[in-house]
Amino acid sequence: MNNRNLAAAVGVVLGAAVATSACDAGSTGERARPECVRVVDESTGTKTGECMPLAPRKDRVDLAKPAFSRSTSITNPLHPSTEVKQVIYGGQVDGKPFRTEFTLLAGTKTITLKGEQVKARTMQYMALSDGRIAEVALDWFAQADDGSVWYLGEDVFNYRDGVVADTEGTWLAGKTGPAAMIMPARPETGDVYRPENAPDVVFEEVTVKATGQTVDGPYGPVKGAITVNELHMDGTREDKVFAPGYGEFSTGNAQGDLEAVSLAVPTDAKPGPLPGDLTALSAAVRAAHDGPTDATARKARAAWDAYEASDRVPRLLVRQMEHDLDALTRAVAAQDAGAARGAALRVAQNTVDLRLRYEPLVSVEADRMDLWAHQLTIDADAGDKGSVAGDVTSLELTWDRVRPGTSADKAAAVDDALRELREAADGKDTAAAAKSAPRLLAALGAAS
Repeated sequence: MNNRNLAAAVGVVLGAAVATSACDAGSTGERARPECVRVVDESTGTKTGECMPLAPRKDRVDLAKPAFSRSTSITNPLHPSTEVKQVIYGGQVDGKPFRTEFTLLAGTKTITLKGEQVKARTMQYMALSDGRIAEVALDWFAQADDGSVWYLGEDVFNYRDGVVADTEGTWLAGKTGPAAMIMPARPETGDVYRPENAPDVVFEEVTVKATGQTVDGPYGPVKGAITVNELHMDGTREDKVFAPGYGEFSTGNAQGDLEAVSLAVPTDAKPGPLPGDLTALSAAVRAAHDGPTDATARKARAAWDAYEASDRVPRLLVRQMEHDLDALTRAVAAQDAGAARGAALRVAQNTVDLRLRYEPLVSVEADRMDLWAHQLTIDADAGDKGSVAGDVTSLELTWDRVRPGTSADKAAAVDDALRELREAADGKDTAAAAKSAPRLLAALGAAS
């Protein structure tokens, strides 16, 4: 996941072209020269003269042409794209809290591969740094008949101050490069494959390091995980873990950049009533979000302590909540309104995530719409143009997930309100956004 940013930073220079090694066979061409993908200097985005240390071709398991007769049922345990409806990731990247919502969208996309029409499922990757929109991608996956999963491209949108800064890293199988295996049907130690294989834009080569592992999941041990090692375009390597019921499970480590599963649904779902202490926490956090003060911050902390003592909470979410509540307390004490707004938002996001354990995804997504609508009102009142733009984008992305289950008349009302807010955000008119926000809140109320 954080590798997307690396790919974006270096991808569009078209400088990682496949070349032949100058130190190999002579000019007679009597034997094939090994493949050379040039290392890219991350700081400049330009290719170097160095070839990446690619694995031997004999180790690759992604060279046979896949057959796609049932491509939209993606049930591979280590990449269960149609079995898991949403995965929440947390951690830190570049020293800031990092959070991702990875969600299965409705519908399919048809992609042409050498004349063959292949239907793919779409996953929405929505990454937030410090609680604010940082990157969005629409990823397309298809499962081959042998059970392997293939990556067919992605639309990437990188954000800065709430608006799209670039779309670097975007690629599409059949146009930019070939379909790319992202998970073998039955991975074995030593297997090599390329989840991204368009060296002019994006490139990764993966080697399976270990299989049959047990990892600490959000709510207990998870058996059958694998660890892989990724070779990136700048020549660096990174380990990732994939686990049944989650797919990508973790990358990086707690001492540096880290992205790891907080929880997933339905994998971690526990049907039943919402615990009373979680209801109380939600109410206290809502008050702190609406008005971060010393009193509301203290009440949110007390409610969190009570809930944590009463229920099982994933360790990563505990770590994030502690960090964000501490940040809220400091910001309120320092009378730093901007920092308090940001910390209160992150605390609210964490609390909504906890509801995934007990409530249907559609209800939690409605909570997220409501959260972003209230954040929009707060940021518009503060005159924060960049945050307002980001809030509208976050609303639009969440609405993409909610809309398919909404009646036509109610959806139309939300669509109209969002169009009005988009015009205000694009015009950097926070006053207009503040006036339009109540219309969205009313429409969302009708859509609930």
